[in-house]
Parts: sequence; C-alpha cells; structure tokens
Amino acid sequence: MTSSPRAVVARPATAAPTAPAGLASAYVRCAAAMALVGASFTASAALADYPVFGGQAVRYAVAALCLLAVMRWRRVAFVPPTPRQAARLTALAATGLTGFSAFVVLATRHAEPSLVGAVVGATPVVLAATQAVRERRLAFRTLAAAVVVTAGVALVEGVGTADPLGLALAVGALACEAAFTLLAVPLLPTLGALRVSAYACVAAVPQLLLLGLLAPGPLLAVPDGGELAALAYLSVVVTAVAFLLWYTGVARVGAARAGLFAGLMPVAALVASLALGVEVPTAHGVAGALVVASGLALGLSSPRRPGATTN
Repeated sequence: MTSSPRAVVARPATAAPTAPAGLASAYVRCAAAMALVGASFTASAALADYPVFGGQAVRYAVAALCLLAVMRWRRVAFVPPTPRQAARLTALAATGLTGFSAFVVLATRHAEPSLVGAVVGATPVVLAATQAVRERRLAFRTLAAAVVVTAGVALVEGVGTADPLGLALAVGALACEAAFTLLAVPLLPTLGALRVSAYACVAAVPQLLLLGLLAPGPLLAVPDGGELAALAYLSVVVTAVAFLLWYTGVARVGAARAGLFAGLMPVAALVASLALGVEVPTAHGVAGALVVASGLALGLSSPRRPGATTN
C-alpha cells in the first residue's frame, strides 16, 4: 500500500500533485466521510442514555477489529509503528477521538449544542491556517473558502448561548477535531490510511475505558435493540468506513482542502433530520447549506491562469 512503512517522517509533507481523476476521487471520499459522520447524529441520539465513554470504547474496539480484518483481507502487513509514530498515534487518539468525545460531553453541559456545533464548524479555518503556517505560504483561495464554509455552518447550526466555561470547552473540542486530521498528516505517507485508521482506534480504547472508570455512573450497560443498532452503525460505518475514506482523501489533497468538506457534517445532519421528520426546513438552514456549497465551489475550483480563454 505504501513504501518504506518503517520510515520516520521528519516533518509534515505536502500532498503530492494529483491527477484530475484522482483529485475527484479524493474529493468524493472526503465528502462521503463527512456526510456519513453528519448523518450519524440521529443515530447518536439513540445512545443518549447509554454510558458515554464505555459506549465510545466499544465503538472504537469494534471499528479497530473491522479495520484490522480489512488489513488482513487486503494483505496489508501489520507494521509496528516506530516510537515516534506510536507517540503521534497516541496523541491523535487522545485528542481527535478520546478528547473530542470528552470535550463535547462537557461542553454541552455549559453551552447549547448549536453553539458547540458552530464553534467546531470552524475546523476548516483552523486546518487552512495551520497548513499555511507549516508551509510558510498562504493559500488565500483555500483560506477564504474555509471562512465561507464556516459561515455556512454557523447559519445551519445557529448560534446558541454558553457560559465562559462552555465556550472554552467548545474551543477544546474544535482543537481536538482539527488534531484528528493534522496529527495524521505526517503518518499517512509511511503507514497509509488503513493502518493509521486501525492503529488510532486501537489506541483510543484504553483511553476511553480509563475515562469511563473515572466518570460517575456505570462503565457499560446491556444495550437495548435501538442502542445496539446505533453502536453497530457508529462502529462500522461512521468510524471504520468514514475514517478510511477521510484519511485516504487527506493523503491525496492535503489537510486544508480536505478540511473544507467538514462543512458537510451539519448539512448532512440537517438532511437526515428532515428525511426522518425530526426537523422541519428553516430559512437559515437552507441558506447555510447554500453558503457551504458556495464555499466548497470556491475552494475546490481551479483558479484561471492568466491569459486563459474560454469558449
């Protein structure tokens, strides 16, 4: 799948130039990953009364088993990460998986969910700005598109209220969401998307179990039918499938451009809610979806070269 899997990456690499067909495939993968995650919010609602951290530990354990099974099926060798890679994978799991779950749970106790969603919706801006700093080159078009996408997310989500602690926790969730992509970028050229996805899920399980033991209430519970179905969907589709799609796309187009697709999460959640009859269409929701679409169009379109003509 990749060459020199034992090599250590000295610094984050920029995504290699991709042919138009490969570029379109990467965009589709990123869009599909974010759509799957966004549409899962209705499934997550079925777990409202289930132990949070124990449930997340089960989710990532099942996802890890699925991804390891795919590795075996594809005959992708299990390559133990180097100490440096293992440290980065542990940090990725601690922030993008475990930390994000913890921050979201705590933030919603001090802030309205819409505000948390709006803050996390700034992920495209964080990814674009971080890549600009790393590369010491400002991709103005991508950064402008990220701002537009973030504005669209705020329209879809609405802006709720929060106390200072709730706002700080929401910012923590935003940082963890960005770390999910940024910490993976240096690992993808050497380990590949499949190994990174599998190894990160494995690393998250003991972290979540520890949090579950420290948190009040039971670590696990016997799920009812709805909870079992939700756990299965989150484990297989939203984690194993979506992670693999996302990291494959990021490896091809880079964090900044891939990050634009994060704006599809609230749009997909809105579409799923409308389809299930949970919500009714609103003007700000439709307007926000259109703004997200315009931001994607801006960021993904190729700038016209000077002197080019159109037919």
